[in-house]
Amino acid sequence: MDHAATKPHEALAAHLDGKMQDVDALIRDRMASRHAPRIPEVTAHLVNAGGKRLRPMLTLAAADLCGYAGHYDVHLAATVEFIHTATLLHDDVVDESAQRRGRPTANLLFDNKSSVLTGDYLFARAFQLMVETGSLRVLDILANASATIAEGEVLQLTAARNLKTDEDIYLQVVRGKTAALFSAATEVGGVIAGADAHRIKALYDYGDALGVAFQIVDDLLDYQGDTKATGKNVGDDFRERKLTLPVIKAVAVGTPEERAFWSRTIEKGDQRDGDLDEALRLLHLHGALDATQQDALHWAGRARDQITALPAHPVREMLGDLADYVVARLR
Repeated sequence: MDHAATKPHEALAAHLDGKMQDVDALIRDRMASRHAPRIPEVTAHLVNAGGKRLRPMLTLAAADLCGYAGHYDVHLAATVEFIHTATLLHDDVVDESAQRRGRPTANLLFDNKSSVLTGDYLFARAFQLMVETGSLRVLDILANASATIAEGEVLQLTAARNLKTDEDIYLQVVRGKTAALFSAATEVGGVIAGADAHRIKALYDYGDALGVAFQIVDDLLDYQGDTKATGKNVGDDFRERKLTLPVIKAVAVGTPEERAFWSRTIEKGDQRDGDLDEALRLLHLHGALDATQQDALHWAGRARDQITALPAHPVREMLGDLADYVVARLR
């Protein structure tokens, strides 16, 4: 393979191809339902929509990096993907989203009740898979991650439309709703492989930093991304009144008149024609987009620093490249 011409996540996927096929087969098997055909319909719509499958690949990669030769890494990778899919189903209902990965959301095609209940089913399936590994520590890590994700989503409900939300609260939300699953995915890969505490901590820290960088980039792309590439329309977060990092930075240095604009559009939801253009003007005026990009680069750099503490291995290099690629999406 010509790695120079291959994106890092593609190189990692190629390296893990056999295992990922096993993960996909396990997912198809466990998302089936004898009594409720709506469950695989809803799940398949989201699972088959594409996506890079970063989280399950991180679990497989961490286990491979630590020399694991068993098969429970496949169970854990499927677990991570089920948790992620369940949160997406719930998120789209909460956010009243109409599009994900360039396709209509499951709640739009089916209904909110089907999406929520199918998400609950996938959470239950995830816990069944965790138990099958026989590792109480793995169960503890993924159960805690699931609780942290839910906590982060609830915190976001109160923080996302409050101009008092600062960067510390934003980071708390991101660490909850996004980075918690990244760090759990890498951590359990090391745990199932029997790695020592030092390596497991490095894998956890790598996943945490990568998850934060990933979410910051996602929030930034909402204001300057390519719709065809992201599957989202520019300004979706603004229209959904989400106070993400670029806006937090602009609000922090804004004039009283500018804060009044953000209060009207984000806090009160009184959005008018031309407001998105004005929001973009203010973000550029105060350098909020550039500053957000620098934050993303910082977190990607932290992820790469953590991976250097792990033993030399082709996967280690791929994970380092992946950290760079997460922010390269901005170019």
